[in-house]
Amino acid sequence: MNRNELRKADINLMVVFETLMQERNVTRAADKLFVGQPTLSAALNRLRARFNDPLFIRVGHRMEPTARANEIIHHLSPALDALSTALSLTRGFNPASSDMTFRIGLSDDVEYSLLPPLLRALRKEAPGIVLVIKQVNYWNVSELLKSGEITVAVCITLELPANAKRKLLRNMKPMVVRADASPEPITLDDYCSRPHVVVSHVANISGFADEWLAAIGRKRKAVLSVPQYVAVPTLMASTDLLCNLPDHLALTLHERGLLRAEPLPFATPTLGLSLVWLSLTDSDPAERWLRKKMEQFMSDHSLIAPVSAVV
Repeated sequence: MNRNELRKADINLMVVFETLMQERNVTRAADKLFVGQPTLSAALNRLRARFNDPLFIRVGHRMEPTARANEIIHHLSPALDALSTALSLTRGFNPASSDMTFRIGLSDDVEYSLLPPLLRALRKEAPGIVLVIKQVNYWNVSELLKSGEITVAVCITLELPANAKRKLLRNMKPMVVRADASPEPITLDDYCSRPHVVVSHVANISGFADEWLAAIGRKRKAVLSVPQYVAVPTLMASTDLLCNLPDHLALTLHERGLLRAEPLPFATPTLGLSLVWLSLTDSDPAERWLRKKMEQFMSDHSLIAPVSAVV
């Protein structure tokens, strides 16, 4: 491979190209790179000359990449990741004096129940840092990581970018929460006959529980779908509604006296809550420190109480 080609390359132009591939829009790419639109347009013209290809074709309000552009990004993104990693090795990180801004993606159940103890620890160890939290779920976490809007996330995950890394933090056991004062545990018949709240980020009226029930020949009745967990305690107050929640969130609400939590009256699989990040930040000292703290305060050993404690 001819390394002399690298002497002709402008790394800034490569970053511009990667950003255009992510945004497919000159204005958004310029905003993300903190440059003016004329500057970015000039950079795109230089890229077209460098690669002897139009790279992007305007289709409506989007810029669709050419076949050459797709081939280039396939080789370029891993190279930029490796370069970022190499450059990060020259930097140190001192939490006590840092004023860095960290952009973190959290599902709303994690934000509600697992973020507070982490935040207290971070404020004590690194009082000058800034945290920007963006809500994520398994539908959008990949795009938010690829776009650079977040550098690390904690949520249930499905498909991830090829250059993403994932570490399982905990296996969550779903629980059911209720607002009524009955001391008797929920039976399967009770569970199927009472109305349910479903928390869905995509406005579905069904969820994992419906698949699990169907497998044993039962079904439930959902009467309300909401996009976030935070509203659940208020909505369920003084009603006979039931709602399934991840165990860490159900136990938090139970401990705070907002809802009563108990195991589901039928067998269920566990759901994995994972820490995810892109390989380009793998060796960054600041990001490594943050991931270590997130793992410390959001993994299995930080459970509020064992499930048996609320049965």
